[in-house]
Amino acid sequence: MAGNLDVAELDACIASGEIDTVLVAFGDAQGRLVGKRVSARLFQEDVLAHGAEACNYLLSVDVDMNTVDGYAMSSWETGYGDMVLRCDPATLRRVPWLEGSALVMADLTWLDGTPVAQSPRAILDRQRERLAERGWTAFAGTELEFIVFDDTYREAWARGYRDMTPATDYNVDYDLLASSRLEPLLRAIRLAMDGAGMYNEGVKGECNLGQQEIAFRYAEARETADQHVIYKSGAKAIAEQQGKSLTFMAKYDQREGNSCHIHLSLRDAAGAPVMAGGGAHGFSPVMEHWIAGILATLPDFTLLFAPNINSYKRFAKGSFAPTGVAWGLDNRTCALRVIGHGPSLRVETRVPGGDVNPYLGISAIIAGGLHGIENELPLPDPLPGNAYAADVSHLPTTLRDAARRFDESPVARAAFGDEVVDHYLNQARIEVEAFDAAVTDWERVRGFERL
Repeated sequence: MAGNLDVAELDACIASGEIDTVLVAFGDAQGRLVGKRVSARLFQEDVLAHGAEACNYLLSVDVDMNTVDGYAMSSWETGYGDMVLRCDPATLRRVPWLEGSALVMADLTWLDGTPVAQSPRAILDRQRERLAERGWTAFAGTELEFIVFDDTYREAWARGYRDMTPATDYNVDYDLLASSRLEPLLRAIRLAMDGAGMYNEGVKGECNLGQQEIAFRYAEARETADQHVIYKSGAKAIAEQQGKSLTFMAKYDQREGNSCHIHLSLRDAAGAPVMAGGGAHGFSPVMEHWIAGILATLPDFTLLFAPNINSYKRFAKGSFAPTGVAWGLDNRTCALRVIGHGPSLRVETRVPGGDVNPYLGISAIIAGGLHGIENELPLPDPLPGNAYAADVSHLPTTLRDAARRFDESPVARAAFGDEVVDHYLNQARIEVEAFDAAVTDWERVRGFERL
């Protein structure tokens, strides 16, 4: 794509003065794009070859960047030392929404060069390696929904995110009229992402007020996760430049939440799809075991799909967000929706919301699928009707319950390792404790005068 750069092209852009700054970035534990800006000259002379240092607390803080206890990799006792951001030159790209800037994604290592196992990109790499042992590569696409407001981020902050004005006044699902008023922003985002080397497919209105979805072409799983975190950060920056704001939070209000459906398929070493075959529904045995494995692990792995307190507000009946553990053929009420045929056959996992960490969500899907293949799990029948009303098992309904399932799961510990499981359990514990201690607007409205 035109927005991607190799090192020689970057050097030429630096020499011409077109690029003077390089963002060295990575996706943190919350799935946010973080890192540092370095001068283009320093990047050429030192950072590209040797990396850049950053405090190891960046994977061990809460969303407010508070230092919190309970992490093995980072603490006051260990002195909050450095880790190294090792540049992945294959990810070099332009950043059209930031003047004079390029960006490169980084892998995280310790000072001795060993990978930081708790890094989301490293977690996904481990699952990619497990696939590679079988000669397979995962291709994924993430469909992120967001809600646009006519308020700036600073105005929203100053008002405590109350009394905000959505960018549309009614349901604009597939609407081409009312959603046109958002088109200056949506077009700017689409063109900027194309200019950053992504393949924009299009945009559509969604059900909530001001809600939209911009979709991008599927790619190899890690490339998709990288693009996901870059896109989220860039879309917010572009909205701010246009005097607006947007949110990817899973459940903003009582209406429809923001989903992030993840589509995933497998190809062999020759690039041929491996999910299609001569079985029922056109499935191969790989596909049957793959779906069965994801279903079997969904309750245990829900924490990786729904990492925040707010994530669980989205799981509501009749909301196009799943509550039941079931699969169906083109059935949007199920947690897993199978679509496509032949080479396009794939599984859509509908559990994640817009707050998912894409590296962790994709890792959970791969680990679940491999669990099904390794144990040759049988595929249950597809659900033809309404999964909300069906007699099926259900996803955890709170972050506390999801963390408990993850903690007690031998499959999770075998797939991800104890240090990864314990790290993200502690992140969940911090989130739960912070919420339990908070006094909310809901409590004030109910109790200030009347109780």
